[in-house]
Amino acid sequence: MIPASWRPGGSRTGARWRSRLASAVVVGGGVFGASLAHRLVSSGWDVTLVEQYAPGHVRAASGGESRLIRCSHGAADWYTRSAWRALELWKELERESGTELFVPSGVAWFFRNSQGWGAESERVLREQGIPVERLSPQEAERLFPSFAGEGLASVLYEPEAGVLRARDATRVISEQAIARGAQFVAGAAAPDGESVVVGGERLEADHVVWACGAWLAQLFPDLVDLRVTRQDVYFFGAPPEWQAPSVPGWVDFEGGVYGIGDLDGRGFKASPDREGPAFDPDSDDRVASDDKEREAREYLALRFPALADAPLVGTRSCPYSLTADTNFLIAPHPEHERVWLLGGGSGHGFKHGPALAEYVQGLLEGAESPDPSFALGPRPPGGGLRAPWIET
Repeated sequence: MIPASWRPGGSRTGARWRSRLASAVVVGGGVFGASLAHRLVSSGWDVTLVEQYAPGHVRAASGGESRLIRCSHGAADWYTRSAWRALELWKELERESGTELFVPSGVAWFFRNSQGWGAESERVLREQGIPVERLSPQEAERLFPSFAGEGLASVLYEPEAGVLRARDATRVISEQAIARGAQFVAGAAAPDGESVVVGGERLEADHVVWACGAWLAQLFPDLVDLRVTRQDVYFFGAPPEWQAPSVPGWVDFEGGVYGIGDLDGRGFKASPDREGPAFDPDSDDRVASDDKEREAREYLALRFPALADAPLVGTRSCPYSLTADTNFLIAPHPEHERVWLLGGGSGHGFKHGPALAEYVQGLLEGAESPDPSFALGPRPPGGGLRAPWIET
């Protein structure tokens, strides 16, 4: 399903919403919630944004310094279109705020098999007019100061993709929403029917959207089934030539490892992307795994030999929350039609956040119908955002 605003001549505002000011309470100031608050208030809605901490706080999945922004999603053209639209909207936010958010480094995909997911991604990208190049491992050597392509069949390169300064983006889009008139309420929220309770105060609106990331399943334990895990990333000291945007972001599809060039002196980022241990975002320690560090080091030695002995200069652990099939959760509450649940976006929220907000606005206004791929209950087979090793 293609949101109305992504169709030629599409409009986000249904006729029945023009007669009065619509209102919404958005709970959660991560990338999904903040993007939705920004979208709604920019369209004339009366918006209240609720967050228990500060937008971009380090406990949340949206609190990391950097995230890859790319459009490859296999045969899933909806996600590809969404990611391309989101990139356009992040650039608009840059211009509006005067804050650099997107680093145009490009993203390189490493494939051991030239068919399958990579070939489908290339096909969809070309069909949608999104720049993409298919390189041999030898041709890909120009992308990195040191690169060993042994065992690879090809490299898919997205030159218009890159890196988003994630924490800054969350903070800026929240600030822009507030500057446009959204009310910010700080505090832990609890659901009460179609209302939101914060510190004993009841908040009500035409619509309530719960976009609480790793906390969503705790708030709705009988409805929401999310796997919440701890995912660790590692930063290695690297010479100046390894800085982004000179060095692209990269993903080894079959190997389950991804990374980013040194951004703002943080270090060269490398992370095994296989599912981590179960995690409580409130009480569990955020200490990165020694085993995953060894995996990251082994990969550097394999693919980027000059970094084989690079020192570890930092780590970060953050919660991931995923549905069983790894598609997003975008669904109305079964007992309260004005209440919506939005989540399951970890690892992909920033690729889609502001574009997804357009889609959700259409749902709230009645311009879109709920997609069964994002439902609370049974879903159609196929699809999914995550790579094969995490789809169970």
